Amino acid sequence: MNEFISVFQQRQDILLETIWEHLQISLMSLIIAIFIAVPLGLLLTTHNRIAEPIIGISAIMQTIPSLAVLAFLIPFFGIGTTPAIIALTAYGLLPILRNTYTGIKEVNPALKEAATGMGMNSFKRLTKVELPIAMPVIMAGIRTSMVLIVGTTTIAALIGAGGLGELILLGLDRGADINLILLGAIPAALLAIILDIILRGFERISKKAGFKSFIAMLIIAVLVVASPFMINSSKNTDLVIGAKLGSEPTVLINMYKLLIEEETDLDVELRPSLGKTAFVFSALQQGSIDIYPEFTGTAIVTHLDQATESNDSQVVYQQAEQGMNAQYNMAFLQPMQFNNTYTVSTTQSFAEQYNLETIGDLKGIEDRVTAGFTLEFKDRYDGYVGMQDVYDLNLDTIRTMEPGLRQDALSNGEVDIIDAYATDSYMIELDLVTLKDAENLFPPYQGAPLLRNDTLDKYPEIEAILNKLGGKITDEEMREMNYQVDYEDREPREVAREFLTEQGIIE
Repeated sequence: MNEFISVFQQRQDILLETIWEHLQISLMSLIIAIFIAVPLGLLLTTHNRIAEPIIGISAIMQTIPSLAVLAFLIPFFGIGTTPAIIALTAYGLLPILRNTYTGIKEVNPALKEAATGMGMNSFKRLTKVELPIAMPVIMAGIRTSMVLIVGTTTIAALIGAGGLGELILLGLDRGADINLILLGAIPAALLAIILDIILRGFERISKKAGFKSFIAMLIIAVLVVASPFMINSSKNTDLVIGAKLGSEPTVLINMYKLLIEEETDLDVELRPSLGKTAFVFSALQQGSIDIYPEFTGTAIVTHLDQATESNDSQVVYQQAEQGMNAQYNMAFLQPMQFNNTYTVSTTQSFAEQYNLETIGDLKGIEDRVTAGFTLEFKDRYDGYVGMQDVYDLNLDTIRTMEPGLRQDALSNGEVDIIDAYATDSYMIELDLVTLKDAENLFPPYQGAPLLRNDTLDKYPEIEAILNKLGGKITDEEMREMNYQVDYEDREPREVAREFLTEQGIIE
């Protein structure tokens, strides 16, 4: 409990910011869902033949995994709040649509006939009789939709939309740090409960006030969403630098920002923790970000879908640089020294028990070993697919998991081997053994800034600035910086500035 309180005190400012982002994204999605679902539900009450198929379509939309929806939207809308709101709106439609349709259909026909007999036309009958009676049912649908949206908004952090999911993802990335996870999860749950209580109040009021309570609720929600735009003037950003999940890319993008802002008047915005490689690369292609740190081996194997021509780091860089320029019109700047290549790692005790020195040694115990691999590693040729081909391995048990969970699973004895990166901080913390890649399956993975050529054309000065990191940062230095962020809980910006200052790159 004391640790949680300490984390809470350290991150109060971030917590308040993410709560506000979470609330805004949720309310915006709810408002849009209401403006779509309520009129559509009213329309369907007069077109019974198409009502059930359309409601069925909205139900099907809820069955699509949210991560898949976000991945689909990125090429069209980039990263950030726009695709998140579109996805959340889609998830919030069904309860409102169904309850609007049901609420109107269940109004007593005798009341409708009486209203018609009094000379009311269909519009007056709807606004004066049907909607006031159906409003409690409609409000109940809005309540259900709100709770659903607030819970799902946590995943929006994967595409840079912000919200409390940022803290949860950070906790998962740091080896399932329970305090950070709770710091994001508890406020998200409380936010859902508080909003549900507020909407329940409007639902009760609607039994007397009818349509007026609905209008009041919408006005309040719109004011909350619009308040930042009325209070703060927007600040123009010249460059947006993104990063995958993890302490290492976060430290690197802070170095990029510090270097660029030190030597130019450009304003740089950082978008850390944007998820896996495919998400971040799509964001770069689409233009939602301008730069992100990528690895030479990943560029060749994943983006270019090629095999590396050599295991020489300079040859691999040239292949990656030329290929990314030719195929994607992107510039790959000078790589840093460290080689964050894939490794297959295990504990000292497990390696000694089975005399493991190389990856090929796993062949003799493939029916007894449990592997903990990331989804990305399991699906890549420079990963388990290549291990099957090159080392003729067919491991009986593979558990896929998020990168931040592997080390805990290994230290707890839930898995025997994991895929790891050479510069990961837990390599120090857990004193892991790296199995030698005798067949050179894993190519060099040197980090370097990747950006579109149009960005370089617009800001040519950043090439020389970012190339100051070329050939810098050894494996040990990168591993130590990751360790400081992951285990000593230092801020990535602070760690990045300290390194650049010690190297004399900035004052």
